[in-house]
Amino acid sequence: MYQVLYFLWGTDWHIAIKIFGYVLISLSFIGVVSTILLENRNPVKALSYIMLLVFVPILGLIVYYYLGRDLRKRRRFTLKGSKDETLMLRYWESQRREIEHMQLSLRHHVASKQEISAMLLNTRNSVLSQNNKIQILLNGEEKFPAVMKALREAKHHIHMEYYIFAADDIGNEVANILVEKLKEGVEVRFVYDDLGCSDIGDIPDLLEEHGAEVFKFSPVLINFYLNANYRNHRKIIIIDGNIGFTGGINMDDRYLNNGKHPVFWRDTHLQLEGDVVNLLQLQFMMSYRYCSKNTFPFSDPYFHRSHLKEHCFADIVSSGPDSDFPMSMQTILMAINVARRSIRISNPYFIPNDQILTALQMAALAGKNVELLMPSESDSFFVQHAAQSYVKPMLDAGAKVYFYQKGFIHAKTIVIDDNLAIVGTVNLDNRSFYLNSEIAVVVYDRPVVHKLNAAFEQDLQDAVQIERRSWKNRSIWQRFIDAVCRLLTPLL
Repeated sequence: MYQVLYFLWGTDWHIAIKIFGYVLISLSFIGVVSTILLENRNPVKALSYIMLLVFVPILGLIVYYYLGRDLRKRRRFTLKGSKDETLMLRYWESQRREIEHMQLSLRHHVASKQEISAMLLNTRNSVLSQNNKIQILLNGEEKFPAVMKALREAKHHIHMEYYIFAADDIGNEVANILVEKLKEGVEVRFVYDDLGCSDIGDIPDLLEEHGAEVFKFSPVLINFYLNANYRNHRKIIIIDGNIGFTGGINMDDRYLNNGKHPVFWRDTHLQLEGDVVNLLQLQFMMSYRYCSKNTFPFSDPYFHRSHLKEHCFADIVSSGPDSDFPMSMQTILMAINVARRSIRISNPYFIPNDQILTALQMAALAGKNVELLMPSESDSFFVQHAAQSYVKPMLDAGAKVYFYQKGFIHAKTIVIDDNLAIVGTVNLDNRSFYLNSEIAVVVYDRPVVHKLNAAFEQDLQDAVQIERRSWKNRSIWQRFIDAVCRLLTPLL
């Protein structure tokens, strides 16, 4: 060590600085690579970070520091995860007998699909609910009137959790309704993602002035782009513990398709009634407790049994950086594996990991009808070309791929056979599987699935099917761009 210092002291200062810089970068490089290896990452993702560090060291260090480290995730979400598990366990214990009875009933109604519910139950991620009424809401034209009607009828509480809530016509109208309800004495709790809600304006201040509890999820402290990980991508509304809304539609004018925006947005949302609303309420409670350090009672009017006598079974699957397992991915994987005849997927960001891609290819090779509907033009150049790189392996396996032409399809739906559907906020990419807080409803119900299949058929009228031969004959330049974008997908 002394010899190194003596050498540096006797060298021109600018050369010494360069040597010192090289040594510092080398030590940082060794430390980061060691950390990546010790974290036992997915090998593809680990290799992507290491290759970036090798070829572009400075950029690689910056990207890893802000986007790749799990340290912030562990520090921020470990305690949340342990408390969430405690809440779920309390709820599960209070419903044990009825859950066991419903599991037997579900096995009788849809025997081939009950493994999904069993997995969610065994991992303490969800409990099965039976007495439910679920309505499909297509686009903002159906969602926003239903939401505003339900909000105006609120008597006790309104709970909202959103990734995007914009201060536009829709957002301001909803905010005004919330202010009216606050004046009537209705409790309002509002959790919003600080990155996604960059256009929320003064709405949080307005609600707080009138007595609402408003909280940012993971506040952005320095720069938006350096806080891209661990976002709350959910869209949740619960009203009086009786009615709930969730799905892909944010609180934003562009989903309304009223001519103010040039692009037609096609999306799917759900209106929930029945015991499944308790599960949605529980998920909101976890986010609310994480942000506020408070909870609300496990009792009426927040939680109560439904008076509906239906046979619509439903689970809620949630996942996030605090999850022990990537439950969104595992639920989708299980759904693909239990399919007997058909798999229909609509998703705006189709960048599947190896598990999902292989499962879909195996299903297609086994003779099952596998259909994928994705946007012809995405809202992201990078995502567009990364997703296109997966079209060929899907076509090679015999799957059918369609590009939606009418506008941008943002719906995140999966329909399996005629008795299983998954609708929620989950994109088919690593960000949704591992980084963001997501939510989806798993529905075991033929009437609901029939309506989703009808919507899928209608969407195909506005789509073109991609032919294997023409896709393979695209220019080298197009294929090269797709391949380059795909190489970077593990870093997201």
